[in-house]
Amino acid sequence: MKYNMLIAGVASSLALLASPAGADIKIGFSGPLSGPGAALGQDQYDGLMLAVEQHGGKMGGQPVTVIKEDDQVKPETGVQIARKLIGRDQVDAIVGMGYTNVLMAQLPQIVESGVVAISTNSGARAISGEGCKPNIFAAAWQSDGPAESMGVYAQKQGYGKVFLMAPNYQAGKEMLEGFKRHYKGEVVDELYTQLGQTDYSAEIVQLQTSDADALFVFYPGGMGINFVKQMRQAGMLGKLPVLSVFTVDGTTLPALKNLAEGVIAGAMWSAGFDSPENNAFVKAFKEKYKRAPSMYAAAAYDAGNLLAIAADKLDGDVSDKKAFAQAVKAAGDELKSVRGPFKFNNNHMPIQNYYAFEAVKSEGADVVLKKIDTPLEMHQDIYHEQCPMS
Repeated sequence: MKYNMLIAGVASSLALLASPAGADIKIGFSGPLSGPGAALGQDQYDGLMLAVEQHGGKMGGQPVTVIKEDDQVKPETGVQIARKLIGRDQVDAIVGMGYTNVLMAQLPQIVESGVVAISTNSGARAISGEGCKPNIFAAAWQSDGPAESMGVYAQKQGYGKVFLMAPNYQAGKEMLEGFKRHYKGEVVDELYTQLGQTDYSAEIVQLQTSDADALFVFYPGGMGINFVKQMRQAGMLGKLPVLSVFTVDGTTLPALKNLAEGVIAGAMWSAGFDSPENNAFVKAFKEKYKRAPSMYAAAAYDAGNLLAIAADKLDGDVSDKKAFAQAVKAAGDELKSVRGPFKFNNNHMPIQNYYAFEAVKSEGADVVLKKIDTPLEMHQDIYHEQCPMS
């Protein structure tokens, strides 16, 4: 297997022993960099690298080496990557970890190694409750959170009957369950489609013949682009309220443009979120990468800053894995997040706001996500009470 590598700072040799004090800090990035999820992975990687660059290529005074790997959204590839990063590269931290199916495949090796790992996409239920681990963190969200916010939003809007759709894998099921946790109306139908499916015509016909008041969907990346385009072609957008998570966002809007108008998105962040930290981040990201960032980039940017704060606390000596993990946990209390209020819960999932954004035309020709509500404020997932960590 061929692996792509990008080195930030001064490169160090790949030793078989753990990094000693004073050595370069090595961060492994694992995410989808090809296929339908490539935009999500690239944004995560670029957000991380921007944070590293803004710290001068150093953390805790030590040069930072970043090793980039493409998991291709394949669990078996993710396992090989984790083995390489932990065993051969001897990284001090892993960031990214792709979709939930990849994270869950990599998890046993990462947990056993004790290496600090920060997910910038998945916040699986399996690591939120009894399965929480001292070295595993989520910088983005606990998977249920965005969907729960849309359930609250649907309830507030008085939608009596809702149609649900998601890909048939762990994250899809968790998203729909999260929505139903706060939505008290009738679920007209609950469809699980094939992961990576491109044609939704049959499902859209089912939706058209239902008597639903609204639709809730979870289709990340290329799946979301295809689904929204086909909904627009079928004349359903504008006719039926569409609530979504990870479907209309910074990675899909460039392809969807005005086709996404009117779709409601539940998320913890958007490029238009107004705060000094976020305004500076969006400006720097656009200047460096010539495009607007997505929430995946924002989460990875925060992850890079969390690692920097933690390394500073340890004066650059991250060789003690337990101490490094504890420093990352403490860093959550100091982070000036681009999303607004943020801290780590006892299960290392974020405590944060979840917003409702609507895709609307801006003054120019672009479509942007405009904040219209905050369904959940400083929200804690329901699983943290099951986590034995304090």
